[in-house]
Amino acid sequence: MQKRIYNEQTGISYTLQGDYYLPNLALPEQEDKPIGLWGQRHLKYIKQHRKILYINLLTSGKLNEHLADIDKQAEDMFFWLVKQMAEREGVTEQLKTNNQMEWVARMNNIRSRATEIVNNDLIYN
Repeated sequence: MQKRIYNEQTGISYTLQGDYYLPNLALPEQEDKPIGLWGQRHLKYIKQHRKILYINLLTSGKLNEHLADIDKQAEDMFFWLVKQMAEREGVTEQLKTNNQMEWVARMNNIRSRATEIVNNDLIYN
């Protein structure tokens, strides 16, 4: 028996493993982009709650690109929200110099609300 065979109709090659020919399948090459906190949260969510989307992205080789895109969008949205909320609520550098504890408390509140919005709109959606 031949160790390897190629099927012209399907374009798939097979390798003999014991008594059976198994297809030589591999995932497509994908660019390895760094994934941050937001992308990792989204990955965990789609693995647990959107399994078909996860499998489709994984097998098409687009998972890393998708996660990097979500991570970038979430990061940009978070910083934009924090900036807008801080301006609207009067949390300025002047407040920081006059009353540091008040500034920290208000900025933590703003960051917490911005995180909740980003999670709701991008990460867990």
